[in-house]
Amino acid sequence: MITLAERNDMITYVTQNKSLFEERLLSKAVNVAGKIKEILDKGNIDLLHNAGKLVVYIIEQNGDDLIALGKKQGIAWAKHALTLHLKLEWVQAIRRTLWSFLEQYYSDNDKNLDFFILEKEFNDQVDKFLNTLVISYSNYKDELIKSQRQIVEHLSVPIIPISQSIAVLPLIGFMDSYRMHIIEEKVLNEISRLKIQTLVMDLSGIAEMDLEEIVHFQKILQGISMMGCKAVITGLRADLVRKMIHAGVSFENKAETKSTLQQTLQDYLSIEHLV
Repeated sequence: MITLAERNDMITYVTQNKSLFEERLLSKAVNVAGKIKEILDKGNIDLLHNAGKLVVYIIEQNGDDLIALGKKQGIAWAKHALTLHLKLEWVQAIRRTLWSFLEQYYSDNDKNLDFFILEKEFNDQVDKFLNTLVISYSNYKDELIKSQRQIVEHLSVPIIPISQSIAVLPLIGFMDSYRMHIIEEKVLNEISRLKIQTLVMDLSGIAEMDLEEIVHFQKILQGISMMGCKAVITGLRADLVRKMIHAGVSFENKAETKSTLQQTLQDYLSIEHLV
């Protein structure tokens, strides 16, 4: 069992030999050494300072601060798009440098190195830090990707007002369940916000639409009707119509269908002008 006094002596030894520790650390982290300033400038991450804090937490077995540091650094590296493999190399270099310093510490103080106790304690702490950092990094990246996807999907549902009461929604690309939910949310909210009375939805740019999404689209049309808005569908492709026929699905009772977007807009704008 390592005593508290012994742990404090180790910390003092590393602190007093800080320059030598950092020199050895940089020599072991070859790929990171040349990027120290770049990482500091890009992400305001002081690798050498953080390495010193990590070493102290490891020796102290300060699990709470170690985990907090791992979470903070994981987010920082993900936020500034820093390469994770450099961080892993850096932490492994810290591990190796710490072991070499402990060996020197025991030699200088004529102590016997109880390798097995130290190996379990210190390596467990390093692994805990690494696990926390990687999980924090991955979670931040996942949330970032999710939020970016939501932004992109909302932008891919462009409801375009062309008069005070008429709007157009051109749909393009592949329709999956996630995108159908985005369309449902955006359509119903915009009908309410813009006071849309007629929504023309052009499907000519849709690449693929499975039966499940077709059924969901029917429900969206029903919701449009419940909002007091008229749905007009243009650009239904032959392959999509065949799929609907064989599945016994139809939009007829829920929306008016027209052949082209251009002709539909001409017709409706003419009617509105006459009114």
